[in-house]
Amino acid sequence: MFRPMRRFKQALSEEECLEVLKEGKRGTLALAGDDGYPYALPINYYFDPDSRRIYFHGAGEGHKIDAIQRCDKVSFCVHDDGVKLEGDWAYTVRSVILFGRLHILEERERGMGLLRKIGLKYYPTEAEVDDVMTRAASRVTMLELVPEHMTGKRVHEK
Repeated sequence: MFRPMRRFKQALSEEECLEVLKEGKRGTLALAGDDGYPYALPINYYFDPDSRRIYFHGAGEGHKIDAIQRCDKVSFCVHDDGVKLEGDWAYTVRSVILFGRLHILEERERGMGLLRKIGLKYYPTEAEVDDVMTRAASRVTMLELVPEHMTGKRVHEK
């Protein structure tokens, strides 16, 4: 069902893929948009290493919600900042692409716990997370990506 990686010698191990997902700050979520056009957006996320699922937050309406209600199949790509080896001008970058199903998380209490984890990943203090959750959590919709396939790749940009 999913294509094998053509450049398999550049494939990341499963452990490296999980590391990229854990350490990444944002990725690109791609959905089936309006009129058959792809809709891809940069988005913050939380990767749960136990369930290996990805969580997003956002408004309860809009292009993203309309797209997943039409078709729940998505892809999500994360890449690291890359590293330059000594004496080299080009970066070596690791990327991971997940394919899976995205749905609205209906369990509100669980969703708020995951929203807090997203906040703790990005905000500098717990107090700031508590403040923003007090003000905005009631308006947040949580989304859960259940992966079906994952590939990772190391690319030297030279």
